[in-house]
Amino acid sequence: MSTIPDTEFSDLATIDWRNESLSYAQLKAHLPRPEMNTQTATETVQAIIDDVRARGMQTLTDLAKRFDHVDLDHTRVPQHELDRALEELDPQVRLALEESIDRARVFAAAQRPQDTEVNYANGAAVTQRWVAVRRVGLYVPGGLAVYPSSVIMNTVPAQAAGVASLALASPPQKEFGGLPHPTILAAAKLLGIDEVHAMGGAQAVAAFAYGVEVENDERGGIEPVDVISGPGNVFVATAKRLVKGVVGIDAEAGPTEIAILADENADPSFVAADMISQAEHDANAAAVLITDSVQLAGSVRGELVKKVAATKHSDRVLQALSGTQSAIILVKDLDQGIEVCNAYAAEHLEIMVADPEATATRITAAGAIFVGPYAPVSLGDYCAGSNHVLPTNGTALHASGLNVNTFLKAIQVINYNKAALGDVAAHVINLANAEDLPAHGDAVAVRNA
Repeated sequence: MSTIPDTEFSDLATIDWRNESLSYAQLKAHLPRPEMNTQTATETVQAIIDDVRARGMQTLTDLAKRFDHVDLDHTRVPQHELDRALEELDPQVRLALEESIDRARVFAAAQRPQDTEVNYANGAAVTQRWVAVRRVGLYVPGGLAVYPSSVIMNTVPAQAAGVASLALASPPQKEFGGLPHPTILAAAKLLGIDEVHAMGGAQAVAAFAYGVEVENDERGGIEPVDVISGPGNVFVATAKRLVKGVVGIDAEAGPTEIAILADENADPSFVAADMISQAEHDANAAAVLITDSVQLAGSVRGELVKKVAATKHSDRVLQALSGTQSAIILVKDLDQGIEVCNAYAAEHLEIMVADPEATATRITAAGAIFVGPYAPVSLGDYCAGSNHVLPTNGTALHASGLNVNTFLKAIQVINYNKAALGDVAAHVINLANAEDLPAHGDAVAVRNA
């Protein structure tokens, strides 16, 4: 295990805004963000998408060999492998997954919106019905960690929405004979998913978006989906962006991030532990502390020196904390700290101040808010009942975390009889003429002749 010297965390940047009065635009322009070459990713991913569309399963198996170093002739995971994975799952892990599933299902069930109907005069009615999409592709990443929790977070809201067909993709693993990690398979089985594919990256997104036809094979191909959800690396996020419109997507989720708004009352040990917990995801993960206390900032640095040296993935954590995406931001007071938080729009925002509940009500942009010292992000990752698939890289300014509505569409139903149409016929005709679309008015006039 590597040892981190006391001077190492001078690389965790300090941004001092205590004497600055920055506009919203200035805040956004100077916030710490990851440096990412999206142009290169776009070119690479578009080539993969085109190849999947042209060659189908052959491309998927070729890329599994190239990227994952496994030999496959098909992506579909046999049912007996799902059964075996659940049978061999550690009982304590199973209990934890079941608790996470139960809590997530309660919260998801409460989210489903109600249909609405408005009745006007003379039999005029307008209704909005919420209808689940037909089929969903769920993506669960592999790479540096194993994410059975992401199986839960993707699946439960889709099931609560009433989606009839669910397919899950996760990268094949060489050490498991070309199958996804067995804990991923076990979680899928627990949730009742029987269609699981050993495929990862941009090629999995392309396969879900466009489908893959396979002739003369009892395992069949991959039917196109209507929505793709789930986190992933820059190539997965780029692929989702490129197929958006062909299918719906939950979000272009990039590297994970945490922001912590803390004052002198915060425990520096808690703050440091939570920054490290996100930084261990990968070298591009972001950890940002926003505080009006210079003393807390210094204490957190001291805790980071000790804790990073002791954590399992210390090298990875150090890279993340030393990157352009991580920093300690000094603000003059809580009000400025809230302004910074709302401009940053963190995926995960922890609030550790004297009155965290009141402060949380002033936050207008965040994927999820964790209130007080005993609600760490890792709670939300697993067992809070909330969803951990959240908008990143500032997209929480306009986007929401994964929820039941992600898998629903609103259909408006207009039901007017002749009398009801007659009540508004003149208005329709006048507006149609004002827009120089007289045939629109004629379509009403012919019914009221």
